[in-house]
Amino acid sequence: MDSFDSYLLRKLYRKTSRNGDRLAEAEKQIDWNRFRPLIQPMYNNDTPRGGRPNMDPVLMVKLLVLQAWYGLSDPELERQALNRIDFQHFLGFPGDAPDYCTVWKFRERLAETGRDRLVWAELQRQLDEKGLKVRKGVVQDASFITADPGHAPVDTPRGDEAKTRRSKDGAWAKKAGKSYYGYKLHAKMDVDHGLLRDLVATPANVHDSRVDLSLPGEVVYRDKGYQGVKPRGWNAAMKRAARGHPLSIWDRLRNRRINRKRAPGERPFAVIKRVFGSGHVLVTSLPRVRVKLVFACFCYNLAQLCTLGGG
Repeated sequence: MDSFDSYLLRKLYRKTSRNGDRLAEAEKQIDWNRFRPLIQPMYNNDTPRGGRPNMDPVLMVKLLVLQAWYGLSDPELERQALNRIDFQHFLGFPGDAPDYCTVWKFRERLAETGRDRLVWAELQRQLDEKGLKVRKGVVQDASFITADPGHAPVDTPRGDEAKTRRSKDGAWAKKAGKSYYGYKLHAKMDVDHGLLRDLVATPANVHDSRVDLSLPGEVVYRDKGYQGVKPRGWNAAMKRAARGHPLSIWDRLRNRRINRKRAPGERPFAVIKRVFGSGHVLVTSLPRVRVKLVFACFCYNLAQLCTLGGG
């Protein structure tokens, strides 16, 4: 960007940010440059044959963070990245932001290569380096992420055989008498700092107990849906009564203690759905849903880091 243009933008930002800038606080929490070598191998135009220059990988990662934080479509992300001064500051005043097709292709490459998992793993490494390691245990829970089922009959083929634009990998599930279509976010939050430490995206009909995110040695607090399934870590799942076998007073007291520990694990889902607007997805395959949820959880951790740091 021209130095004079940059000067004017920075001067305007100083005026508009007097009342605070949450994005600026979030931007300071991690080392963004460490994502660059993780993303760079997705591109192959640095050969002698040349090709159109790549967009900066860090810029692209930040764009997906903005998209997840504000629940923006690709075209709206392109517009706001050019028009909003706080977005420009967060992105480092890049001049021309990538168009929405470039954003879509970048997200597709992440889904195809699985490098969104590397981005998540690097974020976890940086959390550990800050001294925010798991000590007192973790909470595992799951929540539905809905999707559009489309108008095709239920028995119409899905997956690679699907010929409709509806979600290819979504599934129906029922809970408390209510039906849901789409996917499920399984997440693990540490008790110490309220940070998300792991996540898995599955179709909605995968039962919570079939996904174990705990690590050996971790105390894992879980609700009654996980009863009878032993995790890799120390099992702290609530118990539920069965017909003819009511809970004893000791089991009820144990459930109450566990529930106090696991109750904060509901907060990440509330933030991801209500604040970031990621409770409903429009993408049509499980890898695409996974990328969306990785960046929604990424944003949650950034916001939580700001809270922990008093930002």
